[in-house]
Amino acid sequence: MARPAVGAALRRCAECGGFEYGGALACGACRALVDGIVEEAWSAFLLSWGVGGDEEVTLADMVVAEPDRHDWRVVDAALDRLLCSACGDRLGRGPVGCSACDLAHGFRYAAIERDRPGARPGNEHAVRVNVSVVRRPQGIAEDEVLARSLMLPVLLVGLLPTVEAAQRAKALIKGCSSPARQAHLVEQVIEDMLAEQRGSAGS
Repeated sequence: MARPAVGAALRRCAECGGFEYGGALACGACRALVDGIVEEAWSAFLLSWGVGGDEEVTLADMVVAEPDRHDWRVVDAALDRLLCSACGDRLGRGPVGCSACDLAHGFRYAAIERDRPGARPGNEHAVRVNVSVVRRPQGIAEDEVLARSLMLPVLLVGLLPTVEAAQRAKALIKGCSSPARQAHLVEQVIEDMLAEQRGSAGS
């Protein structure tokens, strides 16, 4: 499934009941959607190069060697196809403290980020950071990971939460121990953001 278009309506996940993509930490369907964001870009990249089979790893090596020349989704997908020589995990996805993975994870942020037409300025950076955190949560506080996961659906439709909205979502998560309640509270923040967006568009 392609990532949502800018301005698209949020959809409910048939598996977890939350907004699609937002339940990636515990929901297999949402996790597959988040992975699909990078896989879709990688498939298009392979097609543009006319590459397949054994050549895919060679191309992934080339991309990782020059991340600043490629879209962030292509870089993330390339890293997924390479194994870390130190820990044996996917490069950049190994445990915190694996120097090779930590280095590769840092270099991924040199990749190109282009805001989509109609998206709020800075939206693509927010999308890629949240996707990165959800797919590699090692070393990041659980509350932070959960907040980024739950806010991802809003980012994917082109919105960019204010600092106040993001802080409110994090505060609500910290103040509640039930995951279901946390998700419900953050959804209220999201609904407020959408209502505000509709009000701005109508004025």
